[in-house]
Amino acid sequence: MKLMSKEIEGKFKKIGRQEDVKDPIVVCKFFNPSGGGTWWSTEMYYVIRRKGANGEEEIIEVEASKMNGEIDGQIVDMNFYGYVSIFGDECDEWGYFSLSELQSVKGPFGLGIERDLHFDPQPISKACPKALRSR
Repeated sequence: MKLMSKEIEGKFKKIGRQEDVKDPIVVCKFFNPSGGGTWWSTEMYYVIRRKGANGEEEIIEVEASKMNGEIDGQIVDMNFYGYVSIFGDECDEWGYFSLSELQSVKGPFGLGIERDLHFDPQPISKACPKALRSR
């Protein structure tokens, strides 16, 4: 399954950073179909490899809403910020995770992480109410 689409990227670009938002909008939900693990994504950042000012290769991160038009470099990954619940316990937390990490997970029968195709953007208080308690 393709975890990202241009449509989802567009939603992240439109919403932008939500660090100061009390009840951020979850744009995308990823889950493990063969076990524990749900990732509610509220922000997205492009990871770009490019030539730096000194001519050396560098990796930079650009927030999705700041990307408009051509980039000087190559997108090599996407990082997300959101609420992560692996076991549904006190270890659930807000944090960063990457698209490449999600794509690397292989569960039983070779099943990987999937994107909830029926998920509509909504406040975290509706998508995962307990997430607000740890924000």
